[in-house]
Amino acid sequence: MKKENLQLAIQSELKFGVPKVTQSVIARSAATWQSPSSGLRLLRFARNDSFAGTLAHFRHFSSLLFITCLFFCGCIDIIGYSNESLFPQEVNSVCLEMFDNQSFRRGVEYELSDALAKRIEAETPYKIISSPDRADSIINGRIVSIDESVLSIEREVGRALEKEVQLTAVVNWKNLKTGELLIDNQSLSAQATFSEFQMQDFSYASALAANNLAQKIVELMQKKW
Repeated sequence: MKKENLQLAIQSELKFGVPKVTQSVIARSAATWQSPSSGLRLLRFARNDSFAGTLAHFRHFSSLLFITCLFFCGCIDIIGYSNESLFPQEVNSVCLEMFDNQSFRRGVEYELSDALAKRIEAETPYKIISSPDRADSIINGRIVSIDESVLSIEREVGRALEKEVQLTAVVNWKNLKTGELLIDNQSLSAQATFSEFQMQDFSYASALAANNLAQKIVELMQKKW
């Protein structure tokens, strides 16, 4: 019954003007279906083709997975990770000398030296030693300038609403065991703002600027990668 239906369908297609190439294909397909042995071969071919397609997809997926693994392994190797200290390990202690002050504002050198000593103790692996004879390294420097500038002014009165203090210093850090200059006359600046309307004065801002400058000095003590 199925063969008869197939033949009727083929005849119907041929009647409505199907191209000759398509007619020949349809005719061969009908002949194949009429032959049990040929039908079995088609079934086997379909099964083999399905298996080949599955195998090709699997190989493609395996290749993508392999490439992805190589990519991530390469990224991990490039990015890298290390628990090594960010600071030089050839020294263990620091002698911090009082900073010189070349400006006309006095007292800021004490604030900078005190802030730097506290940050070295808290944020680095080094210990502060008072005597250079017992220390592995020594830090010294000088305050070059302390500038005060106006940031905003009240329009009606012309009085300063907000001011800024900028502290600039030159820093040296020397390895006493080898004589190497770990920091060689490096100039750094830090700023802080204050407002008289908020009950703040120059002393408040200079202490804050000194603390900010101390933080920059500690960051400068880290290794250069």
